[in-house]
Amino acid sequence: MSATETVALDLEDAALPVQSRGASALSWARSRLRSTYRDAGLAVPVGVIVALVLFAIIVPIAWGQGPDAQNLLASLEAPSWTHPMGTDQLGRDIFARVASGARISLLVGLLVTLASALVGGLIGMLAGTLAGVSDSVAMRVMDAILAFPPLILAMAVTVGLGAGLTTAAVGATIVLIPWYARLVRSEALRIRSLPFIEAAHAIGATRRRIVLRHVVPHLMPTLFIQMAAAFGYAVLLLAGLSFLGLGAQVPTPEWGAMITGGLSYSLTGQWWVSVFPGVALFITVTAASMLSDHTRDLLDPRSHGRR
Repeated sequence: MSATETVALDLEDAALPVQSRGASALSWARSRLRSTYRDAGLAVPVGVIVALVLFAIIVPIAWGQGPDAQNLLASLEAPSWTHPMGTDQLGRDIFARVASGARISLLVGLLVTLASALVGGLIGMLAGTLAGVSDSVAMRVMDAILAFPPLILAMAVTVGLGAGLTTAAVGATIVLIPWYARLVRSEALRIRSLPFIEAAHAIGATRRRIVLRHVVPHLMPTLFIQMAAAFGYAVLLLAGLSFLGLGAQVPTPEWGAMITGGLSYSLTGQWWVSVFPGVALFITVTAASMLSDHTRDLLDPRSHGRR
């Protein structure tokens, strides 16, 4: 590296405020996480999600009854020591099926969240940093997707590709992509207007260097906050599609499909068939929502400054 380039890089670092140098946004986020790891408000949703993950991993392995094992002589039994959540119309243990459903819902919900964050975040970052025609075209496409109600769009995609858990995941991913694209684009535009970015431009830093060293690190906290919020919505949307018969198909033990299968029995007193999957879904979505709120408090400097 020449002496001129070395001086330019030193000037670039000197032009930035302390919190804006390098990957300072991520460093700030890590320091906030270290300083608040005992926060009870954060510990509750994290603890619930960890418990759900352990429940999904351990129970299908350690529980003596499989989710698809049928026993017609024990059909529609109320909760007991043998069957803590009762049995369904085919004598299958609901406890085992809820645990297997947790594995499906958490894993597929996470994959949907990651895939939509990757695609939507990339679209938003490119639109926000390149601007011009590419920005206009990308945002018009995102606006067209957002014009449809999320559930209707996911249903249309799933019906077009064929009902199933995989196609439901594709539909949920397409629904979530514009959320990330619009958010990341607006944040990238805001970061581009900050003084330290203008200083980096003034001393001759390349666009690639500015994007990778300054824009992307400052986008990551916003992206993490959105992912925490989108995860709960993804799980709920997948369950909704399965509830409508467009997602997981029989005999897959998915929470939405289990709720649908148990609704008719609730009218005759066998409430446990649909209530326990519904409670598991409620706990998961609520924990994800709480995690999103506390993640925003931890990772958003503007939110922290207002408190």
